[in-house]
Amino acid sequence: MERMRIDKWLWAARFYKTRSLAAEEIGRHRVQVNGDVAKPAREVKVGDTVALRQGPVTRTVNVRGLSAQRGPAPVAQQLYEETAESLAAQAAAREQRRLAREPALSIEQGRPTKRDRRQLDTARRGAPAGWGERWSASIDDLRGEPD
Repeated sequence: MERMRIDKWLWAARFYKTRSLAAEEIGRHRVQVNGDVAKPAREVKVGDTVALRQGPVTRTVNVRGLSAQRGPAPVAQQLYEETAESLAAQAAAREQRRLAREPALSIEQGRPTKRDRRQLDTARRGAPAGWGERWSASIDDLRGEPD
């Protein structure tokens, strides 16, 4: 076997779980072969360079072998060799994620947590008398009549 469809190769090399997912990502122009945008029927051969975007990271691999069937992960890893630039970009992205703030910490409003509710209850109990009661003016208060 000298050539193989790119969607089939990506599936066999375990970049995508199903062949249809591989074809879908190729259709979204997230896969390039030798610098050109690929179509699912595009054929790859040993020595081609495949660039694919998985999430925020772009992986660049060189095709080292072809396989018509999907095998175990150690066998699939022998089908490609990742470039040094791609490995460095993955390491930088991993470090960036590690140092980034927790997304939940940026939420300042919304439903209070159990801890927030306890603090609110403590503040209400310790407040001056009548603080939590609702105040409204009655018609008698507006006429100036004594109670």
